Amino acid sequence: MRKNYRVKSEKDFKAIFKAGQNFANRKFVVYKLEKDQRHFRVGISVSKKLGNAVVRNSIKRKIRHVLIQHRADLTKDDFVVIARKGVETLDYHQVEQNLLHVLKIARIYQEGFICEKEE
Repeated sequence: MRKNYRVKSEKDFKAIFKAGQNFANRKFVVYKLEKDQRHFRVGISVSKKLGNAVVRNSIKRKIRHVLIQHRADLTKDDFVVIARKGVETLDYHQVEQNLLHVLKIARIYQEGFICEKEE
């Protein structure tokens, strides 16, 4: 995922947490801040409680892969995905199913929504 698709700075994270809406299911929490920009930006947070660095990075890779696979159907907002306890035991398809579920609740993932293609 390109750098301009990521939320990295603490200032941006705080703005999303403060002014954004939150949505959740059993495995993920999503904070969403509506913005008018060319494409979405995402921040991913995985707690140390979920496992060591290898486990946390594996979870983040699965989340990033789901977002890349479905980027054409994502709205142009900023959002942060927070993994909850139990995600570390899921395989890729279960992560995809749970993440898309919470993104649909948040109205970030809309099938048939066409965002601009990555340059």
